[in-house]
Amino acid sequence: MLELNSAVITTFVLYLAVILGIGVYAWLKTRNASDYFLGGRNLSPFVAAISAGASDMSGWVLLGLPGAAYLSGLDNLWIALGLLIGVAANWMLCAKPLRQASQELDVVTLPKYLQQKFDPEGRLLQAIASIFILLFFLFYVAAGLIGGGKLFEAVFGLDYYWAVIVGTAIVIFYTLFGGFLAVSWTDVFQGLLMSAALLMVPIAVMNQVGGIDPFFAHIENINPHMLNPWTDKNGEALSAIAIISLMGWGLGYFGQPHILARFKAIASVDQVKSATAIALVWTFFIFVGAILIGLAGNVQFDQPIPDSEKIFMALVSALFHPVVAGILLAAILAAIMSTVDSQLLVSSSALAEDLYPVIRKEPLTSEQRLRIGQYAVAGLSILAVLLAMDKNSKVLDVVSYAWAGLGASLGPAILLSLYWKGMNKNGALAGVLVGGITVIIWSQFKQELWGLYELIPAFVFSLISILLVSQLTQAEQAQEA
Repeated sequence: MLELNSAVITTFVLYLAVILGIGVYAWLKTRNASDYFLGGRNLSPFVAAISAGASDMSGWVLLGLPGAAYLSGLDNLWIALGLLIGVAANWMLCAKPLRQASQELDVVTLPKYLQQKFDPEGRLLQAIASIFILLFFLFYVAAGLIGGGKLFEAVFGLDYYWAVIVGTAIVIFYTLFGGFLAVSWTDVFQGLLMSAALLMVPIAVMNQVGGIDPFFAHIENINPHMLNPWTDKNGEALSAIAIISLMGWGLGYFGQPHILARFKAIASVDQVKSATAIALVWTFFIFVGAILIGLAGNVQFDQPIPDSEKIFMALVSALFHPVVAGILLAAILAAIMSTVDSQLLVSSSALAEDLYPVIRKEPLTSEQRLRIGQYAVAGLSILAVLLAMDKNSKVLDVVSYAWAGLGASLGPAILLSLYWKGMNKNGALAGVLVGGITVIIWSQFKQELWGLYELIPAFVFSLISILLVSQLTQAEQAQEA
């Protein structure tokens, strides 16, 4: 536990007051379901880019990645490189056509988009896609709540279970009342705070040791292998499968609803280019800062800290005044909250816009959909809290699983829907099912399957399924005609 003092507490309280204030203001501007779920399709390039990045980069970028770099060094560049390429590909390939298609089809959610594009009269594709979103996001949200619980436990000495409940209540408040506008505005604020924190800490350590060259010289004296991205900390060469698994994380971007939602809500397709540039610059500095923090921990501390994922907190506590430390520690909460709020919103929209209408089959008014979405936020949060009560769960493992599930079940279907005219409803349904089910099965036997990250085979199998099933069913339909 870090030392508790009034300055840190005051900083946290002020930070949370700003976030909750944004939620109340957004609530006053939310008039209907479209506003609640997509912000009225009126996000500026800057807001779209930074909020997409903030909702993407969970507490992992301030806890998990710095912790991994602290232990092993630059071999973690591969996952950062894979994700950076994924961000670029997602914005360049999906942002503009998805924004256009979602507006033309007048859809809010990804399952509804697939249904309207391939099976306007049916509901099966929409229902299956929404079920996978709810399943994998439930784990994703729980992982964020676990991270938040451990943060409050470490900083304030709160009981873990109460820490989870307090963090969840805060997220529910402004997601429940403000919807997409609150989430997007707070994500911009929190995204800027995250980037500032990730850059300030390594710069402070570099200044302390006399600059960049002494910084890296110190690390080389400790362990030269930490500066070699091709080896682990023991000097053993990374296997091809290890590098592929790390870089393969980038494939997941094409199927992340909480990120793709920003594309559908951007004000104009003409603004996509500038939003792409902003997103890439922000993401680059986020990853550079996260890895440098891990390296900085080796420079700052002679003795290893017990929990590598707390290296950011340890550096902040050692280097900065309590007021500044409180602000920087709030960046961890910002990273966690900016992801969890977006995931709760997308999950609630999947239930209110996709699954509930399939079950009821009677048309809902905009106000009814808005209320169902808000109830869904509360209900899904309670389920996620129950999962988060196991504090021994490994956050990164849970995030990895959820990321793979969403990326493989939805990613190939979304990508091909934008670029291949031969795709049909049967191919789309096959791709969603094969991608999601492969992740579930492969993750159980990963160690026996060369340790390959489940997202990669699931993504490939989903692509193949879409191509084959679409071609086969088109041929059958042509013969019947």
